[in-house]
Amino acid sequence: MPRKSRIDAFGAVSLTAFALLLAFNQVVIKVTNEGLQPVFFAALRSLGGAVVIYLWIRLRGLPLTLPRATLPAGILIGVAFAFEFVCLFLALDLTSVTRTSVIFYTMPIWLALAAHVLIPGERLTGIKSAGLAMAFAGVVVALVTRDGVEGEASVLGDVFAFGAAIGWASIALIVRTTPLKEVRPEVQLLWQLAVSAPILFVAAAFFGPALRDPTLIHWAGLGFQILAIVSAGFLFWFWLLTIYPAASVAAFSFLSPVFGVGLGWFLLGEPVGPGILVSLALVCGGLILVNRPPREGVTSRKRSA
Repeated sequence: MPRKSRIDAFGAVSLTAFALLLAFNQVVIKVTNEGLQPVFFAALRSLGGAVVIYLWIRLRGLPLTLPRATLPAGILIGVAFAFEFVCLFLALDLTSVTRTSVIFYTMPIWLALAAHVLIPGERLTGIKSAGLAMAFAGVVVALVTRDGVEGEASVLGDVFAFGAAIGWASIALIVRTTPLKEVRPEVQLLWQLAVSAPILFVAAAFFGPALRDPTLIHWAGLGFQILAIVSAGFLFWFWLLTIYPAASVAAFSFLSPVFGVGLGWFLLGEPVGPGILVSLALVCGGLILVNRPPREGVTSRKRSA
């Protein structure tokens, strides 16, 4: 599919479905953490995902050879992947899905700021800058709301959720600004999984026993992570990233905190107080502005300048 300058109908439907999948994924991680130590869980997920992606590449007869120039970027993206999911899994172990969703899905703020500097054609406009400020205000509201109404409110959990957002934005930037952008999405994902797995297994040794009396539902959660998220889901997201502008793809994640707060309340019974709702509204409103396409007249004047 040729590269496009803005989101079309197919992109909108696909990204909405992916946002719902990611929101449900946070519920799955929260539940699975009860049976598996979070970092060990992330390590098993990366290992299993690497095997699945490798078999998929072989089944389709795709080349696995990599240009030497991609080696540093491949290692870097694997480290960023490991960092993101250490942070995300620990965040969901320490705090609620509702709080993690609001903070984690601020990723487009940090991606748009970095893309303004590093990616040609994705500079911030006045409207997008206002959106970033609004979304950042929402994060501040989430961080200072600690009256217990919103459920668990761990400062360390919030810090980990923020770190996960930075890690995710870093991955998107590495894909777009290094030689990895010329590599197939399947191979990009294999790099991330294969490099992150040993890092995560080593890191897991510092976070306590690997098992927390797992039952069938916890192993099923691991299987869901490997097949539906790490393999099919992430591969689909990276494919969309090769077609649509990075900031626009990321900005559609404004739906995920909405879905995440709703699923946390509906499936896990997490209380949702006024503070988290104000934070959610600010973040989602800001991300809508970030994804707002420029007016045609403004675009034409810029081209003629």
